[in-house]
Amino acid sequence: MTVRYWLLKSEPDVYSIDELAAQKSRTDHWEGIRNYEARNFIRDKMRKGDLGFFYHSNCDRPGIVGIIEIVGEAYPDFTALDPRHKYYDPRSDPENPRWFMVDVGLVRKLKRPITLRELKTHEALKHMRLLQRGSRLSIMPVTKKDWDFILKLESK
Repeated sequence: MTVRYWLLKSEPDVYSIDELAAQKSRTDHWEGIRNYEARNFIRDKMRKGDLGFFYHSNCDRPGIVGIIEIVGEAYPDFTALDPRHKYYDPRSDPENPRWFMVDVGLVRKLKRPITLRELKTHEALKHMRLLQRGSRLSIMPVTKKDWDFILKLESK
């Protein structure tokens, strides 16, 4: 089975890589995706064993801060059904789930954050979805070529 690569965004004041690292077994569910394209990536494309960059967004220094692994297949996002939860969706139906989540595990934090500003300086990444104007998806695919290039930046 071929490993796919992803970038998963989270605002660090909502859920940070340190919070994932503090979880028992360093695993947790990735909840609250309320965009259909991102949902489709989770539901239809992500598989156990895929790898992802953990990206801190909407902060002073947005960027890639770690590597995570998809440790379980997609399943219905139970937060959509809980009226007390911030990700509640009153149109959700347990018989026909609208939203999905996956479980992720921390592989490791990066030796240093690779900031959005730094990513934008590399011509080799100009086609990367993250760097496209108007790209705001919280989950997006990453090519193997981009994955390898970004990992090499960690040591610079």
